[in-house]
Amino acid sequence: MGFTLVEMVVALAIAAVVAAMAYPSYMSQLRKSRRADAAIALMQVEQAQERWRGAHPGYALELGAPPPLGLGLGAASASGYYLLAVTAADATGYAVTATAVPGSSQAGDAGCTTLAVTVRHGNALRTPAQCWSR
Repeated sequence: MGFTLVEMVVALAIAAVVAAMAYPSYMSQLRKSRRADAAIALMQVEQAQERWRGAHPGYALELGAPPPLGLGLGAASASGYYLLAVTAADATGYAVTATAVPGSSQAGDAGCTTLAVTVRHGNALRTPAQCWSR
């Protein structure tokens, strides 16, 4: 005994409906896991800033310039899902952001397309809070 064509089409239709329902959840989890790329990149900037601050009177504003002019880090995260930028720096702190690359799947990460770390007087504030898994 075999399957009829109608039974095969019904089975494929059911599989398509299940896949269509599961895909958005899958993409949401994938985007959430890719936020780790931004978190790691931002932590690397934090470490580089502290090394810089150990030898200079303030924090570095230049991300990509090689030392001694800047931190010598790339402008993108390791996996390339986020672009990095130091947006402010002075003697007491700095701000750095990781922004999802436009046109990538991370750009659809509602509410979490830009992750930021602001350090003032040694205290780090990570925003938006719901995007930082702990």
